[in-house]
Amino acid sequence: MKKKIALKVEQLSVNYDKTPVLWDICCEIPEGKLVGIIGPNGAGKSTFLKTLLGMTRPISGRIEFFGQPYRKVRNRIAYVPQRSSVDWDFPITAFEVVLMGRYGKMGVLKWPNAADRRAAQHALDMVGMLPFADRQISQLSGGQQQRLFIARALLQDADLYLMDEPFAGVDMATEKAIILLMDKLKVQGKTLLVVHHDLSTVDNYFDWVIMFNTCLIASGSTTDVFNSEMILRTYGRSNALLDEAAKLTQSKTSGIK
Repeated sequence: MKKKIALKVEQLSVNYDKTPVLWDICCEIPEGKLVGIIGPNGAGKSTFLKTLLGMTRPISGRIEFFGQPYRKVRNRIAYVPQRSSVDWDFPITAFEVVLMGRYGKMGVLKWPNAADRRAAQHALDMVGMLPFADRQISQLSGGQQQRLFIARALLQDADLYLMDEPFAGVDMATEKAIILLMDKLKVQGKTLLVVHHDLSTVDNYFDWVIMFNTCLIASGSTTDVFNSEMILRTYGRSNALLDEAAKLTQSKTSGIK
């Protein structure tokens, strides 16, 4: 049976001014995968997500979601931005932020109805944020803010989720809660692309990885491509990273997760 492709990228290149950020990226992501996007700072990970969404214009390349251009399937795609990119002083409550996830399905000049509001409450409950529904977003902790934007994405009921550093600045309890939600979405057949930095958790969190350093270093199942050689090619000859790669390789060899 032929595998279904959630995302196909062909010869994608992006420049900022005249500086290459992404160069000749080609990859395919099957549906139903939990995908870690990893690489050093400045490697193009966030730019990759923004380019997929049309927020950054490429100089060349082709992008397809479920065999269609973004404009035809945008309602099937949800985006969780970096927390640092949001104006948290904006006068809006947690509930109102989550309810925004419904707007794409409501159409122009329509207001949320009772079913939309119930769905927003359910999404808040799923991420443990229902008690904070009426709180202004600046009064939330970093972990609570991150959960809030994941709840908004959940309300979109998308087939593909793009998440830019969802674990940044959150405590371990929040991180575990987020990865449990991601696993549930994957079981439902959803596809998730997640920008991630902690190499020690890649094996446990993701079943597919994309490794960037301006160019694509590797894209494939975690078992096949996440190894010391690919980590070295992605991050360069850093002693700390080589030590990390050695530990990861030893863990795989000994069966320790």
